Amino acid sequence: MSAIEIRRVYDPAPSPGDGRAVLVDRLWPRGLSKARLAGVLWMKDVAPSAALRKWFGHDPARWDDFRRRYFAELDANPAVEALRGLAAEGPLVLPYGAHDEVHNQAAALREYLLR
Repeated sequence: MSAIEIRRVYDPAPSPGDGRAVLVDRLWPRGLSKARLAGVLWMKDVAPSAALRKWFGHDPARWDDFRRRYFAELDANPAVEALRGLAAEGPLVLPYGAHDEVHNQAAALREYLLR
């Protein structure tokens, strides 16, 4: 598996040399046009379920439980294999919309893919 980087979607857009950019949010990031993320693949099917996302609410106190629940969802999610395939082809950048740079679904997904 290649390198996997996470980056806030509001930061400068990944350059082609950074690797394939895959947005992993279930909802389109607020205030961003589709043109701003041209060339970024949107794989909302690998994002946490709506129920899990709402339960987590980006509360760091729920982080460990969130990761455990999200990993269980990913274990049963066939869309993960497509993402693994992209990671096998080269580096990935996983842009995400959350404000918290540590406790977010992209960080959890990166951990899941690298284990």
